Amino acid sequence: MLACTPLSVMAHPALPGHTHGFVNGFLHPLSGWDHLLAMVAVGIWGVQCGGRARWMLPLAFLATMAAGGILGMTWRVQVPMLDQGIAATVLVLGLMLAGSVRVSVLTGCWMVAFFALFHGYAHGVEMPATAAGWAYGLGFVVATAGLNYAGILAGQAMQRFETRIPIRIAGALIAIAGAFILARA
Repeated sequence: MLACTPLSVMAHPALPGHTHGFVNGFLHPLSGWDHLLAMVAVGIWGVQCGGRARWMLPLAFLATMAAGGILGMTWRVQVPMLDQGIAATVLVLGLMLAGSVRVSVLTGCWMVAFFALFHGYAHGVEMPATAAGWAYGLGFVVATAGLNYAGILAGQAMQRFETRIPIRIAGALIAIAGAFILARA
């Protein structure tokens, strides 16, 4: 499916009118597999790590992504391999899930924050420096929070099986998608 729709593989198609208003910002994370999978994976990984990580990892991703968006709006410098960094997010998070890797809350927060900078910066650069740009940013943050929460719910549902296999399978599928996206970036 992804091979047949190359523009939908990346969430940065540069379509006219793509970066205006709350609704476009809200829909943006849902329009590209790289964002959709990464943001859901953060929530699932938080559940897999357990304890406070369940909320701290998504919050760290969300806050750093917002900061990266502001940085992208104001700094506007070319960051090398930006799309590859975004694609690597999907691959790495998928591998963490597939490998059932648990880390400390602090380590997990630093990891997701690193990747969130790529996501936020890319969209900050795309945002216009107008009120519509801020509305777009707010929409993007709200949608990201929703996707993180969807990942938390999915992770909790998969944990009910009393085995790590469902989360590991989901992680493997996310990692495969990440490898595909990275190869096309």
